[in-house]
Amino acid sequence: MSLANTLRTALRGITANKLRAFLTMLGVIIGVASVIAMLSIGNGARAAVESSFRFLGSDSIQISAAKTNKNGQLVDAGKILSFEDGLHIPENVPLVNRVDMSLGGSGKIRNGGTVLDMNIEGATQDALSSVVAQDQVQPVNWPDGKQLTPDALIGQGRVFTLQDVLSYMPVCVLGYDTADELFNGDNPIGRVIWVNRSRCTVIGVLTELETIDPSQRYQSKPNEGLFMPISTMINDFYTKEPSVSIIAHVSDESRIDEAENQIKAYLRQRHNIQKDANGDWQDDFNINTKKDILGAQQAAVNTFATLLAAMASISLMVGGIGIMNVMLVGVTERTREIGVRLAVGAQRADITFQFLIEAALISLAGGLLGIAAGILAIPLAASYNQGLALLDPNSIPLALSVSLLTGLLFGLYPALRAATLIPVNALKYE
Repeated sequence: MSLANTLRTALRGITANKLRAFLTMLGVIIGVASVIAMLSIGNGARAAVESSFRFLGSDSIQISAAKTNKNGQLVDAGKILSFEDGLHIPENVPLVNRVDMSLGGSGKIRNGGTVLDMNIEGATQDALSSVVAQDQVQPVNWPDGKQLTPDALIGQGRVFTLQDVLSYMPVCVLGYDTADELFNGDNPIGRVIWVNRSRCTVIGVLTELETIDPSQRYQSKPNEGLFMPISTMINDFYTKEPSVSIIAHVSDESRIDEAENQIKAYLRQRHNIQKDANGDWQDDFNINTKKDILGAQQAAVNTFATLLAAMASISLMVGGIGIMNVMLVGVTERTREIGVRLAVGAQRADITFQFLIEAALISLAGGLLGIAAGILAIPLAASYNQGLALLDPNSIPLALSVSLLTGLLFGLYPALRAATLIPVNALKYE
């Protein structure tokens, strides 16, 4: 029996009862749609993790103070990670050529009768380079594909220099909206404002910024805030020196592990850290590279994504069982037809192939409809996952292949059962 004739026979068998065929497909449709949607959620979660640590480049090492729980509060586990610690890293660690330090806080900013509660960030002279590296904001109407530079973020004046940081200069750079609210459109450069109880001279204003991700533009406020030298912030706002966050940039990415060991040795010497009785270092700081952070985060995300895919696969299995049940019913209903075909010379392989083709067509049609339903369901899935869902193009052929394989596997038993019917008994069946 030719393939064309087998296909026509299989199609007649399916279309003879369209409602039953559709209900059979329904399990596959739901299963495939679930696989597509769940894999998209997993991909979105992976992308979110990558985005969260976009600021940490492959040449960067993040250093932070270790914390411990004391009476229900997180406190430094040992000595603080100080501004001085970070300042002297480049001269003591040969593989580090630059260090960025930051310290976040909030306070009141005042000019005349205008008072604003605002985020304040203490940073080193490369603060705008870090903003560019994060790849989250850009000037309004910035041309697509054009390289963003730190200078492009400055609307008026300048950013503070290394000398300003080392000299504890009371200078600051304002966000676009912050400057407008404080000075009502007047030129703020050179004007003195009060930050908490300290005087500060405005030396720069950032250009008007927007988030690169359009979905975040109504949630973030990139034009509000104030930057100042981290040394000035520590000196003026803290009675007790706080721990700072440090990002060290290495001169050779291929030697980042060696640089990490050099930083550990330097900090252990500065903090007078010794080994315990077991020979382990009792470090009071944490050191991570992008590889370390993403590795741990992605492992958790991959476990989550695998669990979601496994849950969705259960729907496909249920769909496969549905195909098997309906095919078995079909074999029973068409027993006399099978007997006639066997009696007039049809081979058992022809009967097996016909029923396998029917199962494959049902699962394939269900898979195609499931893919369409899954793609349409991605926005809904994203709304329940903080907008995080990305379609992986590779998931479409994967889902289609799995649905086809499901139909063939669960259709095999009914096909073999049909092929092994005894013609004489089949012809007598009522």
